[in-house]
Amino acid sequence: MTLLLRLAAPLQSWGINSKFNTRQSEKEPSKSGVIGLLAAALGRKVTDDISDLAALKFGVRTDKQGSVLRDYHTATVTKAGKNGKLVKVPGSAGSYVTNRFYLQDAVFVAAVEGDDVLIKRLEDALRRPKFPMYLGRRSCPPTLPLLLHTSDLELEAALRAEPRQAEGTGAMRIMLDDANGTISRNDTPVSFNHNNKRYATRIARATFTKGE
Repeated sequence: MTLLLRLAAPLQSWGINSKFNTRQSEKEPSKSGVIGLLAAALGRKVTDDISDLAALKFGVRTDKQGSVLRDYHTATVTKAGKNGKLVKVPGSAGSYVTNRFYLQDAVFVAAVEGDDVLIKRLEDALRRPKFPMYLGRRSCPPTLPLLLHTSDLELEAALRAEPRQAEGTGAMRIMLDDANGTISRNDTPVSFNHNNKRYATRIARATFTKGE
């Protein structure tokens, strides 16, 4: 069984190899980001086991690519002084620059395929999520509807059959888990524990729908 989600928001961000000062976003939702969304709906904590969710077959269709937004910041290392006011930390390098990148006004259909019992549990959880839902970062809540439906079709067939969720007539790109693919992504979550975050590599392939 396949579960289909509509991932749309003014802003969303799907980092894989981001560092603190520069946080990039991939062109489409990452598997780790979507699995994190599902884990939150179930009410799982970051220390809980997620192996059953990580084992789900994953795919995503780009209905609207949107545009890249760069959020630029400068910051200074400070501490509270004797009077309570912030003062610069002696010996610090001074101001530093951070860049955070987002996808603006993008729309995707993401899907996971797996055991019927687990898919039904996820569908129920998404109707009444235990923790807040967000698309990659806490500052990116989704627009509704988030949950589309479940399908008896296999992953690729379900993504091809789902009606387009954004205006447009061109072909839509689909990324699918496929052991015989040629695209490598280091975004299969092993642990979300803040003290031991780990990810495994998955193999995927890209294909396209027919344009209207």
